[in-house]
Amino acid sequence: MSASNADVYLTEDVTLAHFLYGLMSAFPLFFMPVMLSFWLNVSQKQVPQASLLAAHLNWQRHSIIGVLPLLVLGYVAPQLWMSLVCYTVAISWFCYRIFKGWLSLHDGIAP
Repeated sequence: MSASNADVYLTEDVTLAHFLYGLMSAFPLFFMPVMLSFWLNVSQKQVPQASLLAAHLNWQRHSIIGVLPLLVLGYVAPQLWMSLVCYTVAISWFCYRIFKGWLSLHDGIAP
């Protein structure tokens, strides 16, 4: 009967997801916190697939994997202005993914 198509999840501990979003948001520090976040994310094999935590871990994993091609493209771009455009798009998109994911985690819904 609900008009919303947001998934309903049981109450669970999502502290790990908050911690990983925090690490991802520290990406200006040489991208190392993001790699640590990715490693911790991938190492979480015991998380049930139908849980809120699993949905956010998947969202984070796809965010990190998605920003890498844009950064590589910016690195190999032949012109400086092309590199700056690629980097700006990559950083803006990554910030959007972190912001949207963290807010939806706070609201208790899947991103």
